[in-house]
Amino acid sequence: MGVVIPLEESKNKLASIKPLVDLTKADMERVNQLILSKAGSDVQMIPEVAEHLISSGGKRLRPMLTIASAALYSYQGDNHIKLATSVEFLHTATLLHDDVVDESDLRRGRSTARMIWGNQASVLVGDFLLGQAFRMMVEVGSLEALDVLSSAACVIAEGEVLQLSVSKNMETTEDDYLSVIRAKTAALFAAAAEVGPIVANAGKAERNALKSYGTNLGLAFQLVDDALDYGGKAADLGKNVGDDFREGKITLPVILAYRRGTEKERAFWRDAIETGNNSDENLEKALGLITKYGALADTIARAIHYGTIARDALAPLPETPWKSALLEVIDFCIERVN
Repeated sequence: MGVVIPLEESKNKLASIKPLVDLTKADMERVNQLILSKAGSDVQMIPEVAEHLISSGGKRLRPMLTIASAALYSYQGDNHIKLATSVEFLHTATLLHDDVVDESDLRRGRSTARMIWGNQASVLVGDFLLGQAFRMMVEVGSLEALDVLSSAACVIAEGEVLQLSVSKNMETTEDDYLSVIRAKTAALFAAAAEVGPIVANAGKAERNALKSYGTNLGLAFQLVDDALDYGGKAADLGKNVGDDFREGKITLPVILAYRRGTEKERAFWRDAIETGNNSDENLEKALGLITKYGALADTIARAIHYGTIARDALAPLPETPWKSALLEVIDFCIERVN
């Protein structure tokens, strides 16, 4: 079952990340080469597991943000390549760990590493990639960049633990949920965008502008992801529709439908999420309640709100192709629900 969610504005042409991909192509080729090099090891299982996830078709949006945010301030060196690779390794490590915690079977339409090599290998290879990320940060020699990315790594871990603490708890509030996604998702988007101006020796105002852009883009991105789990298609998601429901994840569509429902409907949610009664029949009922109370449309409305904040963060910057590409990324992230 899919739900079509109309956006506030209809556009003749859907947004794309192609402008950003085109602008960052040369540097991203260098990032990809460095990824392959740094994922190498004499321990055979490490490159096998790392390559499985690294080659699985992700857009590499986060390292592209690092490349673009450095280019915004005319950076000419090589350190942005190492920082972008560090960002991608941080992201890849969290995915490996996430899939173990969530007991996920699919990632981007392929079997997760844990399904092929087991939980222990997934966790340990994730740790290896974290180690490589920090080695590259040290090689860059910027304490400020190291501070931003290492802080993000801590916040992401805190977000994982926070999500675990609210898992399967229907009393979770929207504020609790936002705290989770601000830590789990937005923190790395923010750090990826902020280290660009740092390495380019831009001022504090420029750093703050890109940090705000990254934070709010990350929030919009995750809100749309959580809406797509109930209103998308498996082919687009790279996982099964309703996986969040089956895993007992408390996301905004569920929070809104639960709080707006009758006592009988709230009892259904408690039974389905907290008790784990997540049959296909109950998934259909959950989709019906989410639609009934407009929870998907309101989740997307929240995403549009944060997208607007991200757009405003870049407003003072000069009009350049780099700025235009970053602005189009906001629309792309939100328009995925079309």
